Amino acid sequence: MTASPPRLILGSGSPRRLELLAQIGLTPDDIRPPDIDETPRKAELPRPYCLRMATEKAVAVEIGDNEVVLTADTTVARGRTILGKPADADEARAFLRSLSGRRHTVVTAVAVRYRDTMRARDVVTAVRMKRLTEAEIEGYIATGDWQGKAGGYAIQGPASVFIPWISGSFSAVVGLPLAETAALLSATGISPFEAP
Repeated sequence: MTASPPRLILGSGSPRRLELLAQIGLTPDDIRPPDIDETPRKAELPRPYCLRMATEKAVAVEIGDNEVVLTADTTVARGRTILGKPADADEARAFLRSLSGRRHTVVTAVAVRYRDTMRARDVVTAVRMKRLTEAEIEGYIATGDWQGKAGGYAIQGPASVFIPWISGSFSAVVGLPLAETAALLSATGISPFEAP
């Protein structure tokens, strides 16, 4: 008799991450969003910040002996500057203006904690945003899609018309790099597309 695979706990309240897991045949046994301070440290760079957030989230979620927690963090970076979730529409406008016509990077870090083992990976994707008109910015702000989104936009929503080019992982920009996530989970005995 083989031991049953561990239970998968998603340490995120993001509906996008839930949808991405479903794309690879995984449904979490439970969802436990952590409550941590996501303030960047002074002069903290985007990649270390993102990895720190993902691992701190994984540590903050309580799990049992046969449970695996999966957490992630997505950060939009303009050079060395972290663009988090905008506090309001004015900040979202400022983010969009600063990204307009430029390349930026999206960093997504994923962490998997099982028993006393923590594994984490970060994935960096380059993204180019076309030059935006004020009318386009205002039209997008009016959709409300910017709310709760790092950098003030979501690539899979209405803002997709602003993004002519990316180099890297599309799923990572949405919120979860699926190839890396699958590899990390497989190491714990949870494999995509395998029936329980």
